Amino acid sequence: MTRVAGWVNVALTLLVLTVAVAAGLSLLGGRFHHLDLLSHFAPLYAITAALGLVWSIVAGRGPIVAASLLGLLASGILIAPEFRRDAGPAASVTAPGQIKVIQFNAGRDNSDIQGVADWLIAQDADVITLTEGRRQLRRLIQKRTGWRTAGGHGQLVIYTRDQYVGMVRPRPPKPDVATFVNATYDRPGGPVEVITAHLTWPTRPDITRQMRAMAFVAAARPRDRMILTGDLNASPWSAQLRRLDASLGLTRRDRAVATWPAQVMGRPWPLPFLAIDHVYAGPGWATVKVERGPHLGSDHYPLIVTLAPVGR
Repeated sequence: MTRVAGWVNVALTLLVLTVAVAAGLSLLGGRFHHLDLLSHFAPLYAITAALGLVWSIVAGRGPIVAASLLGLLASGILIAPEFRRDAGPAASVTAPGQIKVIQFNAGRDNSDIQGVADWLIAQDADVITLTEGRRQLRRLIQKRTGWRTAGGHGQLVIYTRDQYVGMVRPRPPKPDVATFVNATYDRPGGPVEVITAHLTWPTRPDITRQMRAMAFVAAARPRDRMILTGDLNASPWSAQLRRLDASLGLTRRDRAVATWPAQVMGRPWPLPFLAIDHVYAGPGWATVKVERGPHLGSDHYPLIVTLAPVGR
């Protein structure tokens, strides 16, 4: 047993030390793009470092303590700002004029399109923004509902009960960089601008240009009652998403709601660890609640945000 414990200690010490180094390098992500990729795994660093610390206490193994503490400190610095930031005004569940928004990457290879359609229809949402909405799914939804669409011919779609009243598409300096759909809707209290986007992986060099383009798009339209959603492929621990938060002029209403992965090797996975689907709203909206939906055959979970107009 002593030999086994020794091997466990060596292996766990090396793992925790690796995690501590990765978490430490993540802190430089704001200055070095490639290091920011490491920051997306901050919760895993914290869990691993905590396990190392528990092992050191239970087994009386000293060398792992320093690595565990370093890992916890670095990951804590990455994670803490998400829980300290202002997520916007809140409203009660009885607030009038509520609007239910669903952001969902349905997965281009998702074979359970019937289940996706059933769930979306049952939600009776006011706005559904669909990412990677394959043609068969779009056709099924159109067949079964009278929903109106914006961007209905591509894999990025906005579904609403009512037809949009305008679609003024801003043109960023490099319009081919960003993938987004936007439309204006008439709602009680005034027009609502809805934008949905799908940004590339953080490993791609054009992610920074895409985020700048989205900031341009948001600034080009009225932001007071704006709602911006999307699979942004950026977690709250990353410098990339913090920069986007600061540049949009909107408030991200989800807080550390992990939506990926929803499945591993084709099987449902109940423990997602990356919060990469997001919903932003302008100052004219208060947040009623934020929820994560069920597994629907995609590698993403749906994100559900209910908003209410701010009383003025």
